[in-house]
Amino acid sequence: MNTSIIIDAPARISSWRNASWSEYLERVENLGEQERVFFNLDTIWIDMGNEGINHSRFNELFTLILGFWFARQTNVKFDLLGGCVMEKPQTQSAAPDKVLYVGGNSPRWQPGEPRRVNLDKWRVPDLVAEISDTTLAIDLDEKKQLYLALGIPEYWVIDVKGRQVLAFRLVDGKYEQCSESVALAGLPIELLEQTLEQMDNENGNAALWFAAQIQNLPRKTE
Repeated sequence: MNTSIIIDAPARISSWRNASWSEYLERVENLGEQERVFFNLDTIWIDMGNEGINHSRFNELFTLILGFWFARQTNVKFDLLGGCVMEKPQTQSAAPDKVLYVGGNSPRWQPGEPRRVNLDKWRVPDLVAEISDTTLAIDLDEKKQLYLALGIPEYWVIDVKGRQVLAFRLVDGKYEQCSESVALAGLPIELLEQTLEQMDNENGNAALWFAAQIQNLPRKTE
């Protein structure tokens, strides 16, 4: 696995600042288009940038990858909630690019409730992922600590410029880098990186290449 990391200078600048939970709620309930808000222990970070071409292309590539992966499984329930806000009231909140539930019991919205996932009510997702085009430093530092605090069992950082996937799984209260997914049992992280190497200007062909490669991998059944 390629472990070298290239971080552009602008991505090194963290814009987290002090904020109360009530300030977070006011902001999250009045989000502008393309805004994402993150909160961790009295600090807040707001991503106010529009989704660029590369971020969008890689984001949708991983939607296709997850779809192809589960298409070959037998009776395995999964639910993909990309960009959905999930929160642990009073302490943490995040809006990952990818939120994956495997095996059922994923969140359901009821009229009158906030349009966010309350992790005091629902279980944590099996996997979250961030597409890192201009935010690699934050994704590997503050956001990683945030997802650790939320108890997310598996976290992926997709490095757009470096064409690599940095995958972490929760072991004894800390994240350890892993070479094989737990949520997508039997999927080598190396295969994801090889798929990124297939990317040129089209994500569809790279996704189809991935679909062909997984045909001989073991299948999971319920």
